[in-house]
Amino acid sequence: MNKLICTIAACFMFAAAHTQTVSGTWKTKDDETGEAKSHVEIYESGGKLFGKIVKLLKEKPDRLCEKCPGERKNQPVLNMIILVNMVQKDGMWQSGDILDPEKGKWYRCKIWLKEGDPNTLVVRGYLGPFYRTQYWSRI
Repeated sequence: MNKLICTIAACFMFAAAHTQTVSGTWKTKDDETGEAKSHVEIYESGGKLFGKIVKLLKEKPDRLCEKCPGERKNQPVLNMIILVNMVQKDGMWQSGDILDPEKGKWYRCKIWLKEGDPNTLVVRGYLGPFYRTQYWSRI
């Protein structure tokens, strides 16, 4: 009986730990209008976190990133990697960058799960001392 209880408890602990990850697909929301914009898949590779746009909700799927700098200029926004090189430190993912395809700008970035709500991701982009914060919802 004790083995059964321990097994069940271990399963619940594993499930709780799994829901605490930032990996997965998130619905993005515009921080100015609150409108849902896209779905971003966040994944880990080589100990770093990355994210790519896997679905556009308000725009044509063949939209190009006209304002994007460098190699992303005039490339499709769909499947574009917009979150790069995030490392886990001090309980959050940071020291990476996030691209705003609307403005064509890269921002330093920190992301973390909202305290008490593992289905809300806090995404904060920094440009110098200024920052913007968005709240994304787990799908």
